[in-house]
Formats: sequence, structure tokens, C-alpha cells
Amino acid sequence: MFVEKIRSTNLKLQRSDILVYKIKLMSKKKRIIIIGGGAAGFFTAANLDENKYYVTILEQNSDVLQKVKISGGGRCNVTHACFDPRELVNFYPRGNRELLSVFTKFQPGDTMDWFETRNVPLKIEKDNRVFPTTDSSQSIINAMIDEVRNKNFEVKTQVSVSEIIKQEETYLIKTKQGDFTADIVIYTTGSSPKSVKLIQNLGHKIVEAVPSLFTFNIKDDLLKDLPGTSFENAEVSIPSLKTEESGPLLITHWGLSGPAVLKISAWEARNLAKLKYNFEIEVNFISKPLSEAEEELKEFKNSNPKRSIEKSKIFDVTNRFWNKILEISHINPEKQIANITKKELDLILENLCAKKLKVTGKSTFKDEFVTAGGVNLKEINFKNMSSKIISDFYIAGEVLDIDAVTGGFNFQACWSEGWLISQHLNTL
Repeated sequence: MFVEKIRSTNLKLQRSDILVYKIKLMSKKKRIIIIGGGAAGFFTAANLDENKYYVTILEQNSDVLQKVKISGGGRCNVTHACFDPRELVNFYPRGNRELLSVFTKFQPGDTMDWFETRNVPLKIEKDNRVFPTTDSSQSIINAMIDEVRNKNFEVKTQVSVSEIIKQEETYLIKTKQGDFTADIVIYTTGSSPKSVKLIQNLGHKIVEAVPSLFTFNIKDDLLKDLPGTSFENAEVSIPSLKTEESGPLLITHWGLSGPAVLKISAWEARNLAKLKYNFEIEVNFISKPLSEAEEELKEFKNSNPKRSIEKSKIFDVTNRFWNKILEISHINPEKQIANITKKELDLILENLCAKKLKVTGKSTFKDEFVTAGGVNLKEINFKNMSSKIISDFYIAGEVLDIDAVTGGFNFQACWSEGWLISQHLNTL
């Protein structure tokens, strides 16, 4: 009887010790608040150690990962198959120098491994963009949400932060839905003016934001009635800025779009803002020097003298576009090619290879809006994405003065920055 009492007492003591240990362990956990439930914020949370931290994500919208959802037409362009950090940084008009060290620690290959080990197989398309094999952004979203849920982290939506107050060793985060305290803040809000103002109030310098990755508004007879017409490879230049980009081009209801236009808008974002989006471009729809195109047209003319000019489309453009070229060149489409004058030939070639178009504005897709501007990069420690201005404060994503051309590069910056933050905090 006495022995049984001792055993019972020892068992209770053991259970009590375990409970005390658990309480002590829990009391050592620090509280992290991640402000912003987008790509950078969620990926950071998904890689944080749940044994070290309580994590709460605050998202002002009704749903998280909204840009991820609509990316790539709902397929999610996860990253880009460029595995050399030195090459990868060339796709970032702003932040390329700073990101070199970041990408040496976590690059597109690592991103692909991360998702694939979580049962999200990926595929590399011909243009090196990377998508889930499901062709659904929900696969990417589910992988991150599941990871965060498995760690028992909290996600609170429709919580708009109104103020962040730095106290002695903690932060007070004020919202209309109540106040939150945090030992560590990770700021991944995106580039809205309100979110930029919040971080500016904490002492960070802000580079003024201007639109990046936008399409050109153009009214010209050549483009009229041709929305949806595309060109596999075209050249777009802005003579006044001595800059040129090439790639696929698309005629839209409002002007010109496609990678060639988006790339040039990204690299020249600040200059185009200074021009108030009124400038002249020159387009080579077939990416051939004028002299080479002239030679091909003359050879065709000599070989097929009785062919009508309408039936003499020898370049890689649609019939509708070729007929529009003839129309704005004021050439009768039924005219035999042998009877085309030099002046008419020159007009065709000029409209094909050196068409000058007046841009009178820009168009952006609200949900996929990308900006050049944000937190000054000199104030960030790119070894771990921590603020040099405020202690225990980390910044990632579009709120930084970092942006890229289209093709999965903006997401890759988010994944890499989030990874750095989580790995640094996990080692503390």
C-alpha cells in the first residue's frame, strides 16, 4: 500500500514536471506579427519554427494571397527557370545589386523544390516561366495555407492596421478590430500608399512610387479594329530615351501590351512618369532590319509579279494586320505586286519595321499592379531583410523599392526574401 502511494506520488510529480516544462517552453516563445497576407508574408510564416514562435498574420482584405490567385491568368507564374543568381538579377530594374546575395541563398531551383516536396509538381514552359502542373494557382495557395495551418499559426483577415508603435522591447499594433502586441514585426504589406505611410512614420525613408509593368494607350489607325492580334517577336523602342526591348507584342482595345511593352515600361518606369506618359515609340512588328525586309519583298515581287499585293503576305503577320498595313498605306489590295511603286513599297516597309506611334497614357490591371518605389534599400540589411532603422523589424515584398519585369520574377523576390527572414529568426 505504501509503495503504491509512492508510485502514485512520483507519477503525479512527473506529470507536474512535464506540465511545468511545457509552460516554461511556451513562455519562452516570442510573438511574431506578420502584417500582410500576400506572397512574402505567407511564405515567411510557412517557414518559421512553430516551436519558437507564436505567429499571427494580419491581412486587411477578406482573403489572403490575392495576387497569387490571379497571377498568370489564374495559373500562378510561381517563378522563372533562371538558376544563376548573376543572370537572375538582370530581370530586376530596381534591387538587382541587393538581390544578388539574396538569390545565392534561395533561388528559383529552391522555390521549385519547396513546392514539389509539398506535393505541388511544377512545369517549365517554353519561355521559362514556371507554373504548377495543375494550371491552377489554388495548388500554390493550398500548399502555403496548409503549411501555416499545420504550424497552428493564426490568420486574421479584414484587419486593417492603423498604427504601429515601438515600445521598449515590444510593438503595439493598433487596428479597428483591437490591438495586438508583438516581440517581432514582419512587414509585407505591398505598396499601397497607406502601408508605405505607416512604415514611414517609424522612421524609414521612402522612394516615391510610380507605376511599373503597364501597357501603352495608343490611338492609331494601324491598331484600330485589331485587338487580340499578336506578334511572336517584335521590337519596341523609345527614341527619346534611347532604349529598346523585344519580345511578344499584343494589340489591345486601348493600344499595345505584351512582354515587349511591359519590359520597357518596367526599365523606364521613372523616366516615363516624368514624361507624364506622353511620348513616341517606334515599333518593328517583324523584328527585321528594314533593309532585310526590303530585300525579301523585292525578291518575292520578282518571283511573283502577277500576284496581288493582298496575296503577297510574306512576313509572319496575320492576314488582317497585312491588310491593315495596305489600308493605311493607301494601296489597292488587288494591285499586282509588279505594279507597286517604290514609294508604296517604302510605305509598307516603314509601317512594318519602323512604325512611329504616339503614346498618350498607360493602363494597368488593378489587381496585378506593380510599382517602382517603396522603402529605401539602403535601410535594409539584405543578409536577413531586417530594418537598419528599427530593431526586431523585418521587411519583404513589394513595399521595398524592388520590382521586376513580368515572368515570375516579382514572386521569386518574395519567396527569397521571406526565406531569409524565416531562416534567420529560426536560428535565434
